Amino acid sequence: MKTSHLILTGATILALSLGGVAFAQNRASVSNQPIGYGADTGELTNTAVSLRGRAEITQGQTRLRANAIEGARDAQGGLTRIEASGEVYYVTPNETIRGDRAVYTVANATVVVTGDVILTQGQNVLTGASLTYNVDTGQARIQGGTGANGGRVRGVFYPEGSN
Repeated sequence: MKTSHLILTGATILALSLGGVAFAQNRASVSNQPIGYGADTGELTNTAVSLRGRAEITQGQTRLRANAIEGARDAQGGLTRIEASGEVYYVTPNETIRGDRAVYTVANATVVVTGDVILTQGQNVLTGASLTYNVDTGQARIQGGTGANGGRVRGVFYPEGSN
């Protein structure tokens, strides 16, 4: 019984986090694809779900991977917030976001990635301390900080047609 709840919750996590991010690019085709997840351990309570140790959730070609993925549940069992921590990678066919921690808030469809953030889209690379990304609109904002790059946002952009 506990395993089936964990599977259902894992599927919900993916639908809310990965499928939501994919919406900006191609939500309809991703949301109907099978959901997979894995971790060294998993736990479900009335208020939370936890995947720990090489935690990974996939749907289609979209993947969220971290050392741990935690989800907070409301009174009806729905997820309200998802946190991924420790070497966080969010990968789609078009982009990769890397950071130390990511928090997805379901209510505003926004993910905030912090800690030496690297956003890669094709050859283009953007780095900073914090990235806020709206999964419905695809709008992103990156901020510097006090990290390794001196608190500055840095990037390299290649114009179309350049090599």
